[in-house]
Formats: sequence, C-alpha cells, structure tokens
Amino acid sequence: MNKKFILPGNTAATLRYAAEHFVTICRAAIQNHGFFTVALSGGSTPKALYEILCKPPYSLEIEWDKVHLFWSDERAVPPTHPESNYGMSMKAGFENMLIPPHHIHRMIAEDQIELNAKKYEEELRYIINGRTLDLVMLGMGEDGHTASLFPETKGLQAKNVYVIANYVPQKKAWRMTLTFEAINDAAHAVFYVMGASKAHMLSHVFTSPSHLPCQKVGTEDHPSLWIVDEAAAQKLIF
Repeated sequence: MNKKFILPGNTAATLRYAAEHFVTICRAAIQNHGFFTVALSGGSTPKALYEILCKPPYSLEIEWDKVHLFWSDERAVPPTHPESNYGMSMKAGFENMLIPPHHIHRMIAEDQIELNAKKYEEELRYIINGRTLDLVMLGMGEDGHTASLFPETKGLQAKNVYVIANYVPQKKAWRMTLTFEAINDAAHAVFYVMGASKAHMLSHVFTSPSHLPCQKVGTEDHPSLWIVDEAAAQKLIF
C-alpha cells in the first residue's frame, strides 16, 4: 500500500490536526538542515488551512524567516487573478508572515510557461541544494487529478524532471505543475481531503486499481499521507 490514512474527526478537528502536522514537519526540517521548503496547493481546503496556520497559536510556532514557499501547481494567470494559487495563498495569510521576499518562489505561468517551468526547476533545485522538498501539499480533484497532473495528459509521463508545463485539454488551458518525480521524492507528500463532495472519489481511490493521477503519489517505501475528515470518508469501509 502506497498510502497512509488519518481521520482526525470533523472538519474543524481535521484542520487542527493538519496545522499541527505542518508545524511539526516545519520545525523538524529547520532543526535538521536550517530551513523548510514547502510546495503549497490551491483549493478551498488548503485555503482554510493557510488561514489557520497564519494566525496564533500556529503562526507563533513557525520561524517564518527560515521558510521557503513554492507551489505544487499554478494556472496560466497573473498573480492578481482570482484563480491564481499564488494570490489565494498570499491573501489567506502568508503575505502577513515575516517571510523574506526572496523566499517566496512564485510560479510564473502566465507567460512563456514552458521556459518558465524550466527556470522554476532550476530555482527549486538551487534552493533545496541536493535535498528534496520537505513537504508537498496536495488536493484531490473530483476527477482524481492532483497538482495539475490531470487524467490522460502528457505530464503524467514526465521523467527526470521536477517541473513541467502541462496542457490540460479538459480545461483547454496550460498549467505549470510539479511532476510525480518531484512529489514522490519529497520528504512528505500530504493530501488534504475534506467535504462530502469528495466522498465518492475518495472511496474509489482507496478501493480501485491505481489508474488515477492521485493514486500514483506515494511508493511502498515512502507512502503518501491522506488527512481526511469524516464527511469525505463517509463511503469508506473500515
């Protein structure tokens, strides 16, 4: 099994658990190698988590000057666009934290996306300096996608690369995204899945053969972690 599953309780309890887990990983990384690298996710659940992390008590437990923010994926829109994952994350609270500006690594996906994906990989590898990302935060789409690795897109086959431009026919749009290699190399790859709308797909992910993108995250030796609330888990059989 390449997945671990945690069910803290209702949505509020699950968000608290996720925030405590984030802080624990962050503090351990800083103690181990002096800084913390995280790839943030878009979506409503991560937004709720960011809002909690950027307020006391959790915000007081993080050495923000040692945090490097990356993103797991980004739409081909400017940072001020309502659909920008970067914009959402910053407005959710990170813009108010004392993170050095040069520690905030935005995906520039609105222009020359293929060239900028290569530049983003160079920037990422320069910062991690032979290490891997400490934490990749992920969501699960209702079609089983994660990051911007959508079903039946070319990006699913990417090899020996951490960041790509992936064309998504379903959306008729380009996305910049981390690859499975970057995600599965990370010290921690964590899914945050909450709400009844995710229940059917979550049940499918845990009971069906691995053909969906989100099922390809995690390895036997290095499983992904799924932090799930009661509403999302209602169709699972324990």
